[in-house]
Amino acid sequence: MRSTYEFGILGPLLVRRSGAPVHVNAAKLRMLLASLLVEADRVVTVDALVHRLWGDAPPLRARNTLQNYVLRLRRALGSPADTGPVRTRPHGYLIETDPQTLDVRRFTSLVRLGRTALEQNTAERAAALLRQALELWRGDPLCDLPGDAFPELRLTLREQHLAALELRIDADLAAGRSADVLPELRALVEAHPLREHFWAQRMLALYRCERQSEALECYRTVTALLTEELGVTPGPALRDMHARLLAAAPDLGRPPGGAAAAASPTAPGRPALPVETTGFIGREAQLAQVRALLSTARLVTLTGVGGVGKTRLALRSAAQLAASYADGVHLADLAALTSPDLLDRAVAEALGLRDQSARPPAQALVDALRDRQLLLLLDNCEHVADAVAGLVLRLLRAAPGLTVLATSRHRLGVPGEHILTVPCLTLPEPDAGCDARQPPERSESARLLVQRAAASAPAFAITARNRAAVAQLCRRLDGIPLAIELAAVRLGAMTAEEMLERLDDRFRVLCLPDMPGTETRYQHTLRGVIDWSHTLCTPRERLLWARLSVFSGGFDLSAAEAVCAGEGVEREEILDLLAALVNKSLVAVDSTGPRARYGMLETIRQYGLERLGELTRQTGLRIRHGAHYRAMTLRAGAEWCGPDEVDWLLRLREELPNLRTALDFCATRPEHVGTAVAIAVDLARTRCWFFSSVLGEGRYWLERLLAAAPALPPDLTVGALAMKVWIALCQGDNPAAERFLAECRAQAAGSDGPAVAPFTFIEGAHALLVDGTSASIPLLAAAREQFLRDGRRGDAHMATMMWAMAEAFLGDPVSARAAAGEYTAEAEAGRAPWARTWARWCAGLVELRHGDPAAALAPLRDALARQNSFGDNWGPVWGVETLAWAVAETDRYTDAARLLGAAHRLRQDTGVALTGLRPFHDAHAAAERRVRAALTTQEYARARAYGAAQNSVLLALRISAEPGGDPRAEEVTDPGA
Repeated sequence: MRSTYEFGILGPLLVRRSGAPVHVNAAKLRMLLASLLVEADRVVTVDALVHRLWGDAPPLRARNTLQNYVLRLRRALGSPADTGPVRTRPHGYLIETDPQTLDVRRFTSLVRLGRTALEQNTAERAAALLRQALELWRGDPLCDLPGDAFPELRLTLREQHLAALELRIDADLAAGRSADVLPELRALVEAHPLREHFWAQRMLALYRCERQSEALECYRTVTALLTEELGVTPGPALRDMHARLLAAAPDLGRPPGGAAAAASPTAPGRPALPVETTGFIGREAQLAQVRALLSTARLVTLTGVGGVGKTRLALRSAAQLAASYADGVHLADLAALTSPDLLDRAVAEALGLRDQSARPPAQALVDALRDRQLLLLLDNCEHVADAVAGLVLRLLRAAPGLTVLATSRHRLGVPGEHILTVPCLTLPEPDAGCDARQPPERSESARLLVQRAAASAPAFAITARNRAAVAQLCRRLDGIPLAIELAAVRLGAMTAEEMLERLDDRFRVLCLPDMPGTETRYQHTLRGVIDWSHTLCTPRERLLWARLSVFSGGFDLSAAEAVCAGEGVEREEILDLLAALVNKSLVAVDSTGPRARYGMLETIRQYGLERLGELTRQTGLRIRHGAHYRAMTLRAGAEWCGPDEVDWLLRLREELPNLRTALDFCATRPEHVGTAVAIAVDLARTRCWFFSSVLGEGRYWLERLLAAAPALPPDLTVGALAMKVWIALCQGDNPAAERFLAECRAQAAGSDGPAVAPFTFIEGAHALLVDGTSASIPLLAAAREQFLRDGRRGDAHMATMMWAMAEAFLGDPVSARAAAGEYTAEAEAGRAPWARTWARWCAGLVELRHGDPAAALAPLRDALARQNSFGDNWGPVWGVETLAWAVAETDRYTDAARLLGAAHRLRQDTGVALTGLRPFHDAHAAAERRVRAALTTQEYARARAYGAAQNSVLLALRISAEPGGDPRAEEVTDPGA
């Protein structure tokens, strides 16, 4: 199980592992850890670390000693080299973090959010965010390290702290709390007498408290100080404040509509963008144009022909602008989207929304984006342009902080859209091959050719002999990046002159003298190069290229073998043919995961689809594609509740684009709808829809497929209806669950085969979650036995879990402990990691309701930590909520209120409604009553708001690991005060 780490440098060096403190005592190890943290997620070279640890007098064999320190640090952190945060790289080491687990990054993010909220006239929210940012400071940065360590960093962080403090006071003033901030401002101007903004804030606060004479006296005081100490007069902002005080400007007497935000240093976050794997050439003018457009426009669309580099330009622009958006940059690649109906869900998935509710996904997007400031990059929009236009218009109208950068082969047609047509790369001058003063490599196209050729032809270089041919080749390819990259691959097998001759032969056929329009010419140029690349492939390579185009979002070797083998391509040949296509830059490979993952550029894939259509074999291939992914989900279902269940969840999540393609194809073919229903049911049985935060999509497919399905086997129909009921229950949509359950009862009537078990299970689940009655216990126990009789171990596990849960909520202590013990034994016997987490959760729930609440904390915390390490988005919703109940029962009321706030935040993020889940709702209401009775209204609101603003899982792990509670629990600043 992967541990979760938290690091802190805003005060003494701090490390927590899954919420528990980690002590790094050795001075050199602390210095090493600090050196990595201040450069978090960037490689720190060995030389830099040696200098940091020993200065100008390193010991002999310093590099070996450093390596030993790294090993000791990993041991202190309790992490092996391959999975822990400290990673080895070719030239040094780095430590992996994210914005939530390194306090300085969270501080920077909160300050950005606060500044944005203040600019958008939401002063209360701004003040709350900035208070949270400032609360992260535990003292002077790295104050437990030697005083000469990181002097520049410490100065920078102190300046950022003061700037955040100024900004928070601006927010308080904007919210009308002038009297509240006066004592603080008096201390600040004494501590920082030359910081003019504090003086301006104090003058404004005094004026609003009807102390005008004191406000004017402040100006005289600061003027004298600046003159005496620095020999300067007050700056423009302070002079303007003085003039407005003298004139009694009308806006001074009330909180201004939009307080000017203090300058706040920002550091770029980690945008949700793919890492560039090849160099980026040129485009300086276009990058500047995109920056200028996005500074004033909220929708910018990059248009141009396929292969011109729209995506690379958009990604580079977004990465450069990431720091300008408080909530970062998010990429939604729509290339694999098969139906406009799934657009809303695809964008929600790209934004990381975990909405599991029954509301329309577009509404969930609106609600999530309404108060956020981010850049949304929509890539490859052309095939769903109308749907994209409608969604973008709705989102821009509802979310004032949203900016959209889109790529498409044509405009979207949305009001306010700004178009930037992406040009081809710059070309060598016509005489570049002859004039040494104007070499072709000055042009972007020639630089790209040389850079890409270096991979396949390391010896290639521009020389006096080939300079003219290279210049002509780049011009012949019209500077289209994709065309140049495809041509560069061939420079390992032929000279530039030979390539030029062969291309000219092809273009004389393809390009007519009177060809209309530049864009049409570019399209023919690119088509010619891809055609040429196609011709240079062997017949089997060409056939595989066409067949691989049926995959969406990538594929692995087993998928390629299963789908593409046969009729001219033997299964044993697939690997070699794939390697040949990789070598020709027609297929890309990613070998960083447990299985190599292959993919094609969308332009190349579309060409393959066109060729596949010419072969008139597309339908048969898509049938094989659907059959392969049906077999995958069938195997996942059979191995559910086993040692590989987490691997299956991760794999199914990765394969969702292909699964959607298979579902969409089968849904349109009556004879294959049954295959699609079986896929959707198995994805629900394996909890893929839950784990991947696309629960609403699971319901969408089941409803669509069952509505279109011809007569299906009774057990499949009942199983699908049962899963539809199950999803509606988990969404808290009880009216829909009642309708679906009635359908399921009608279909199951009279059945005595495999259809009985899923129907019995869903009746028991309904009795537990909706009715909250003990009648659920025998129903779920019976379903468990029926599933086991039918050999469906994974489904039996789910029935066991629900039975144990029903016993915990509604049974007596003896039966509840027996059920939890049986469930734990079953999960352990199956060596099922995900099942074990729920067994731990059930054990904690039983202890909470029938034993010692304090003893419930350990199993509940363990379950939450494990689920979080798996990347599970569903389990932690209930883990944090249940920990809140347990903490409340241990009389730690402030911590319990915090956890109730954190759990509420998770339910908001996922769209879960407790009102539709009777036992959970009742337990929540009881815990809330207990906490409210122990705290004042203000104390409860303050603690709950604090919890809602934190990382919910990390807060729960921290609180549950500290039985004594947070010593500062009663000192949380009220975000709304």
